[in-house]
Amino acid sequence: MPSDDLLDLSATALSRRIATRDVSCHELMRASLARIEALNPRFNAIVSLREPAQLLAEAGERDAELARGERRGWMHGFPLAVKDLSHAAGLPTSMGSPLSPRSPARADSLHVARARAAGAIVIGKTNTPEFGLGSHTYNTVFGITRNAYAPERSAGGSSGGAAVALALGMLPVADGSDMMGSLRNPAAFNNVIGMRPSRGRVPGDPEQELFFQQLSTEGPMARTVEDTARLLAVQSGFDGRVPLSSPHALPSPDDIALDGDGKGLCIGWLGSIWPDLPLAPGIRELGEKALDTFRTIGCEVEPCTLDVPREHNWSAWLRLRQLLVGGKLGAYLSDPKLFAQLKPEAQWEIEQSQHLDAASLYQASLYRSNVYRAFLKLFERFDFVVAPTAQVFPFDAELHWPAEVNGVKSDTYHRWMEIVTPFTLAGLPTLNVRAGFGEGGLPMGLQLAGPIHSDLDVLRLGHAYDQACGWGAQRPPALA
Repeated sequence: MPSDDLLDLSATALSRRIATRDVSCHELMRASLARIEALNPRFNAIVSLREPAQLLAEAGERDAELARGERRGWMHGFPLAVKDLSHAAGLPTSMGSPLSPRSPARADSLHVARARAAGAIVIGKTNTPEFGLGSHTYNTVFGITRNAYAPERSAGGSSGGAAVALALGMLPVADGSDMMGSLRNPAAFNNVIGMRPSRGRVPGDPEQELFFQQLSTEGPMARTVEDTARLLAVQSGFDGRVPLSSPHALPSPDDIALDGDGKGLCIGWLGSIWPDLPLAPGIRELGEKALDTFRTIGCEVEPCTLDVPREHNWSAWLRLRQLLVGGKLGAYLSDPKLFAQLKPEAQWEIEQSQHLDAASLYQASLYRSNVYRAFLKLFERFDFVVAPTAQVFPFDAELHWPAEVNGVKSDTYHRWMEIVTPFTLAGLPTLNVRAGFGEGGLPMGLQLAGPIHSDLDVLRLGHAYDQACGWGAQRPPALA
């Protein structure tokens, strides 16, 4: 099979063809490396790439295993590049920071270990902003990752490298992580699928703080909803070292079934969530047009509102994020030389965290609880809710972040991504699906969310929607 045709296959189709030996792991690896060699210098999605000869040899070993009747799992022979915030044994974890050690990681992060156990071959890392801060993928270590559809524009972040590698066919699936839309925003900016799972669905790092960290989660990205679901099944599952991980098991990746339509389902359209939350011109209109696809597959759609004050949601977000970022990076404050080397956004988070006290954090948790209760109230009326994934279209890649949204100035570096925060605070399973393209051919997405632990239901509806909308067929110009 020609290499370009091979890379056009879904991960589900690839997995099946590898299992039956219609496609070899060596053939897939060779095609992936050729695509990376051709496009990565321009787009800068993959970093710390391993030696091709070593990777081809490992792919050959996977083929030998299949010849003996041994299949490791759904990802057998898949090239995988790990987001550069997570550990992959033998590769450095730069976190996009010049302050990170260059020594190779000694062990895999938990979700990486699960992907390896399912047969994946780790080929390198995907680029990310410094320490994952900000939804724009650039850093002083590796530079800017560029949008797959418009290289002069941002790829989003912090899983920007993963999204671009997917969109350009360098990888069949990709892992990412999400605190402030980092699986959703880059997926929307690059016309792929990204899912923030229910809180605890994918266990976090057993070696890190285990109880306060409830905003960030690892999760899956892919070019189809079906592939996203199968990767989620690889990543998920309870781990006793992570006490808040979910005990609710998913089917095995090969047994995931997403057939169905939207008949009888009621969708709540949140729009901008709050009337005064600014959206760039064209985003609301694109979202409302996409609602017609939900109606086409049998859903009823009605407008709705989230009954929680915007300022309470944002206050909770700021304080809880500062707690977590400041707790992780606060040690740099004691060394002025190191602190000066951090990006300004990291410095700001650390400095703000120094002003937190117990009362303000307790108030933030109360506000967060009210966000969750507001969603519970919505789910008494609606099966799912939908909102735009981002407040702006992909912006100039040379900017640090958008200074304003539709004429409203941004008072923080991340205010332009406020629309993702209530879903994070509530811990809901939230899937970015494609909404289409705005003026200038720039992609945008929708956040499709359901009640806690309804991950498969969200994926089933997302699958039906994605098959009906047709936007997945719109290839990046570099592949035309």
